[in-house]
Amino acid sequence: MTQWLWVCVCSSMTAANLLSLGLLLIICLSSTWSIGLWFCCEYSALSFQCLDYSSGALTGDLCEDLCVAQKLVYKHCLYYDRGKKVIQADWRGQPIILKSKKEIFSSYQHLSMLEEVEAQDIPETELLLMVALEVKNALGLELSNNTMGPLWTRKKGPRWKAQVASMWSLLQQEEYIYFSLLQDFSKHVLRIIGSCGHFYAVEYLTAGHAWHKTLFPLENVIGPSLTGHRNRVRAIIDIALSFLDMVQHFDNDFSHRLHLCDIKPENFAIRHDLTVVAIDVDMAFFEPKMRDILEQKCTGDEDCNFFDCFSKCNLKIRKCGAQRANNNLQVICDKIFRRWFSPNLRGPLVSLPLQLQLQKAVQECAQPGHMGATGHQRTLKSLSELYHLLRVTQQELQGAE
Repeated sequence: MTQWLWVCVCSSMTAANLLSLGLLLIICLSSTWSIGLWFCCEYSALSFQCLDYSSGALTGDLCEDLCVAQKLVYKHCLYYDRGKKVIQADWRGQPIILKSKKEIFSSYQHLSMLEEVEAQDIPETELLLMVALEVKNALGLELSNNTMGPLWTRKKGPRWKAQVASMWSLLQQEEYIYFSLLQDFSKHVLRIIGSCGHFYAVEYLTAGHAWHKTLFPLENVIGPSLTGHRNRVRAIIDIALSFLDMVQHFDNDFSHRLHLCDIKPENFAIRHDLTVVAIDVDMAFFEPKMRDILEQKCTGDEDCNFFDCFSKCNLKIRKCGAQRANNNLQVICDKIFRRWFSPNLRGPLVSLPLQLQLQKAVQECAQPGHMGATGHQRTLKSLSELYHLLRVTQQELQGAE
């Protein structure tokens, strides 16, 4: 078992961490806490985080609570794949989620200028330029200095070098950039609570699951005492309307359209006010980046599929078109709404003609559309029709009370 623990902890380490391994193993194997070896292995990333914090390598507004005051407490690992970690934790009595694309701080690309000059001597304008270049590289967006606020809030002072190094590790995580930039503009993304080094904390929401009867655990949202059939149907209608709001928001409210290329219940969650929230945006791309991804060599349309985003192959030049052939609404209708508005929704709460209208509208919406102006008009028609039918359904449910 000791050998297994050694392999587990070492799997994502670099040479810089090996000096700390002995201490961690001693803590794990001699601890009087009621933890097993698996817990110790899972906890290793946060243990190294605190060792790096104590050495002055990293910092963040949650480091003190995590490493000193112990007000941020590890609960369990929700997801781990190729270094990416999603951890459930308890922070001052509230559940939160800790996320990082890589497990160990030293796995991130180091900012070489921190070694070349004193951190205090780096002009803030130069740092803002580097942030803008990193955002452009990650998202394909050009940002001006006055829009950089959510990504650069550090002020010179104690631990300035650690602040810059920590910021640089966060900027290498596209999902963190998305959440940060959209914090003040969108209710459909996770709220960032804080960070410590390369780990950032977001609000805790329960993700959906394809195997769940209603796709999302409604008892967590509307309460177990309100999960009768009528309340479930009302909640589904409200959530469907929020999905439509999100589609319209991502299509129209930013400088570029935001494409979601991995649409499934597991990548969304529902707040208590029934707002849909995108909780995993690793496969979300603004229009400039989307066009770069799609425009690849091809021998047929199947070569132009990128998860839920696809274009058409131009056989004359053997290249995929840069314009996406489907859209967020079509995929949501196909993968989410079909499950909800199928014949099994039928019941006395909603009139049969209205149910059939909804099913037909969802089926038409789920069909891949045409490109260009024709496709755009078809999408707008589907969006308008679904809004109308869902609101009429709301009225019928209210009238039946």
